[in-house]
Amino acid sequence: METKDNENIFPDEAAPELEKITAESTPDAPLTLEEQLLAKEKEARENWDRFVRERADLENYRKRVNREKEELLNYGNKALIEEILPIIDSLERALAHASEDGLGALVEGIRMTHGMLLAALKKFNVTQIEAVGTPFDSAFHQAMAQVPSDEHAPNTVVEEYQKGYMLKERLLRPAMVTVATPAK
Repeated sequence: METKDNENIFPDEAAPELEKITAESTPDAPLTLEEQLLAKEKEARENWDRFVRERADLENYRKRVNREKEELLNYGNKALIEEILPIIDSLERALAHASEDGLGALVEGIRMTHGMLLAALKKFNVTQIEAVGTPFDSAFHQAMAQVPSDEHAPNTVVEEYQKGYMLKERLLRPAMVTVATPAK
């Protein structure tokens, strides 16, 4: 049977026969064209849903990888900086206890080394936490002692034992401090 492009393959007189075949189909009989079409549409919807979910998973993966990459770039040198901080502490203690009597060159050398280390850390966005004279904040300060004081407002940092440091917006180490309490 030859058909032209605009002719229907199933002429209208064949439609009642197709309906009769569909109505008479049994569970063991092969699927009709309409049933096959419905099954394929269902399969296509399931495939589309699966595709959309996989696409969303891929986008979430990309975002997570970018966040992790940014974290690594911003905070990847944290361990190195934490190793350098005790060296700075030792230099500061040496400067605090050194006397200028005959040790001028040694003191100046330590002062220069200390300044160079602080400058190097500043290049990597490491900053010192200002503690003395500020209100106590447990997010940035670690209280080592409390002292009654009439000179300072209660809950104010009056002494710093060890400096605290920040790496960009993240705390590297809290400042160890003494906090004022109301005098009795």
